[in-house]
Amino acid sequence: MGKSYKLTLIEGDGIGPEVSQAACRVIAAAGVLVEWEPVLLGARAQEWHGSLMPEEALASIRRNKVALKGPVTTPIGEGFPSVNVQLRKVLDLYATLRPVRNLPHVSSRYQDVDLVVVRENTEDLYAGKEHEVVPGVVESLKIITEVASTRIARFAFAYAAENGRKKVTAVHKANIMKLSDGLFLECCRRVASQHPAIEYNELIVDNTCLQLVMDPLQFDVLLMENLYGDIISDLCAGLVGGIGIVPGANIGKEGAVFEAVHGSWPAAAGQDLANPTALILSGVMMLRHLGEQDAARRIEQAVVAVLRQGVCTRDLGGSVGTKEYSGAICRELQR
Repeated sequence: MGKSYKLTLIEGDGIGPEVSQAACRVIAAAGVLVEWEPVLLGARAQEWHGSLMPEEALASIRRNKVALKGPVTTPIGEGFPSVNVQLRKVLDLYATLRPVRNLPHVSSRYQDVDLVVVRENTEDLYAGKEHEVVPGVVESLKIITEVASTRIARFAFAYAAENGRKKVTAVHKANIMKLSDGLFLECCRRVASQHPAIEYNELIVDNTCLQLVMDPLQFDVLLMENLYGDIISDLCAGLVGGIGIVPGANIGKEGAVFEAVHGSWPAAAGQDLANPTALILSGVMMLRHLGEQDAARRIEQAVVAVLRQGVCTRDLGGSVGTKEYSGAICRELQR
């Protein structure tokens, strides 16, 4: 009998419960024993508990240290603030880790893409320091600190060293924001000097976008502040076929939340249309975090095998639903 785990499950809103249950079935089929502790965040939490982020949900993540999270709804331009951003701040999940790779049978403009986006999660414009100066004039403050910049740089270089990555590129706009992005670069340079075996370079954010579109294979680990990371991580997902196949993790000193980065698609809820690949692969990242390397490898191989057979959801050009697709992955694992 293998090791068993008690982990937090945040099913999310819209299609969240469907993709979450699919990921849980796949993890179980890989033979990993998990007792899931379900909690609510977001719109469903507001409906049931009168709070977007109930304390019991936060307590569960703090207690279990690891959570698997489906997508939650965030209104645009009005309504409640982003639950994802709040969760990262409250739990100090300071690093977003987003590996971006091609998968078989997924149409994309590039092949052999294999890069990782490392994004600082707790400050920058996402600190939420904005106010109306006078009617018609709004001011937002960009917060960059030495502590947070050094911490994320150390994370990126440690990840590169531990995973055989050869190069770290710091992405910035220090030619314009000389103090804030300048401080970020100073911190990156200090950390880079402690890792002479890893190549280090710097690239202005707009040029980074250009270079990614022209030749993404030149990149390995991309290290950046919060806003740039949010934008570029989605750009990178577009290089390999979209955010429906790209996993993600938010990692801090005291815990980690593994999540799909796509939206909650409320219009499709309950219709067996959702693609659970991103959350299944986020589960693979979670298993590696837990030390379940064999199970993680087998799930990854099973996803690749099923996609090579042409079994995929409609968004990837296939014809099967969420349950049939995840069921095919489970059957592949049990061969």
